[in-house]
Amino acid sequence: MSAVLQSFEARLEPLVAERLEALLAIEQSAYSHPWTRGNFIDSLRAGYHCQTLVGPTPDGGEALIGYFVAMKGVDEVHLLNITVAPAYQRQGWATLMLEALAGWSRAQRANWLWLEVRASNQRAIDVYDSHGFRRVGVRKGYYPAAGVRREDAIVMSLRLDEPNSSWGRLS
Repeated sequence: MSAVLQSFEARLEPLVAERLEALLAIEQSAYSHPWTRGNFIDSLRAGYHCQTLVGPTPDGGEALIGYFVAMKGVDEVHLLNITVAPAYQRQGWATLMLEALAGWSRAQRANWLWLEVRASNQRAIDVYDSHGFRRVGVRKGYYPAAGVRREDAIVMSLRLDEPNSSWGRLS
């Protein structure tokens, strides 16, 4: 999949080991409790759907804009991690990746797309709300937080097989 957003061309590619260093740098800059190298390697080994969003740099190189990791279940897909590099946030890239994931999920015959999001991450919650995700529960103490504290996760889902839901259907 290739897309142009705000006059900037980007493409989704499968995550490969050669991109792990750049991905880990983004992960560590974006989160107080980032995933580890082992989390990503385990996801690749398990065969999870791991995609990177790559675009050109002004000097002719390539920039890693973002990435996501999703796990397919029987009739659902669980989004485990979606991240946009801080320099590219608030430009629509998360929406592009969510749309690509919803399209892939439908192609896998999934009826649902599930995720957890930190209760304090209002910006992400707003993105999910605006795309039809519904809040369906709370996981108490799900995420690590500062010190010995834990933070709740809001569980959200998107019904992919609703007849009047066009979100995620790429044309």
